[in-house]
Parts: sequence; C-alpha cells; structure tokens
Amino acid sequence: MRIRFVIPTLLLAGLAGCNEPMYVSPTTQRIGGGAAAGALTGLAIGSLSGNAGTGALIGAGVGGAGGFAWDQHQRSRQRAFNQGVAAGRAGAPPPPPARR
Repeated sequence: MRIRFVIPTLLLAGLAGCNEPMYVSPTTQRIGGGAAAGALTGLAIGSLSGNAGTGALIGAGVGGAGGFAWDQHQRSRQRAFNQGVAAGRAGAPPPPPARR
C-alpha cells in the first residue's frame, strides 16, 4: 500500500528537478506527442479488455510511428515551401509540383 504513494511521489520529485529550459527538436516533439497520445488511447482501450499495460505499450509504438510519419510529411512541406521562396527570390519559375 505504501509503494502506491512512494513511487508516484518520487517520479514527481524527479520531474520537478527538470526545470531547466531544454531545446527539443520538432521531430522529437512530434514523435513524443504521438507516442503519448497513443499510449493514453491504448491504455483506455486496454483497460476495457483487462490488459491496460499491453494496450499502452502497443498504443505508444503505433502513436510514435504515426508521429514520425507526420513529422516526415511536415518536413517535406517545409522543404517545398523553402524551394518556392528561393525560386521566387531568384526570379525563376517554381519547380513543378511532385506527383503522388
């Protein structure tokens, strides 16, 4: 019974020590956000089936993969935008849009 209170208290104390501002890349933010959302969703679905831990692990993996895919999409859009800006500044016609 005591462990139920000690472990969360230690975790919160450890997080409280992380007050230094830290640069986190957009890729890390997107993957971490996807993993967190997936873990919460998997936890909720897993708790209905009686195995919340496994659901959270599977959800975190799927969410992290989704976050990575979203990051690659956003980076591709940013590259295309930067190419268009550079072409516009150079006076050249923009490159043709990529085919899907």
